Amino acid sequence: MLATKPTTQLPAAPARGRSGPPDDGPRRAAPLMVPIRSLGMAHRERIAQHLLALAPHDRYLRFGYPANDEQIRRYTDGLNFDADEIFGIYNRKLQLIAMAHLAFSVNPDCRACAEFGVSVSGHARGRGFGARLFERAAMHARNEGVELLFIHALSENTAMLRIARNAGAKVEKDGSEAEAFLRLPAATLDSRMTEIVEEQIALTDYRLKAQAKQFWDFIGGLQEIRSNLRAGRHRSGP
Repeated sequence: MLATKPTTQLPAAPARGRSGPPDDGPRRAAPLMVPIRSLGMAHRERIAQHLLALAPHDRYLRFGYPANDEQIRRYTDGLNFDADEIFGIYNRKLQLIAMAHLAFSVNPDCRACAEFGVSVSGHARGRGFGARLFERAAMHARNEGVELLFIHALSENTAMLRIARNAGAKVEKDGSEAEAFLRLPAATLDSRMTEIVEEQIALTDYRLKAQAKQFWDFIGGLQEIRSNLRAGRHRSGP
């Protein structure tokens, strides 16, 4: 069960930051650019560590049940990176702080459908990462010919349902569970080019973060060696 590729706005979503005369009222600031990259098999363990670090209630909201460590491991081990799309946001320490799973339907009668699930680390909440991941996934889905995007969530998962509603999705509640449906527009040249550009930006961002981390890890290693040498001289005496 799933709970949630772009930073551009979906046509179905309310207009943001649209210019107009001064008497149009306050303008909403455009969303921040968040590098979101596609994740492959090499990222499987980082995905697992991200999900394992979620608090018990966050696991419950993400999966719809109180997933234990073994169940999360089975989920990550079963991720099909060829059939589905996984998206992630990394911080400067190359920690995966948010991820989304876009699962394409294997039902022959629902080939143009996909389901979206998302999770955000507790310390990274309130920055709009969930909404950005949803936009990224919806962009990729429409470019792949998906017409209907589903979000299955618990009714108490208000953050996820708010993201869906803001994108123009229809939300139907049935007791403790809710289902959101978002009809996607057809792909355009602009949507395809936007996805290509955003993926390249995300890949460049990831490489820069990896290089920076490597550099600081090297500096940290040198400092540790110096500290050990100083400690050794101190113990040996004059």
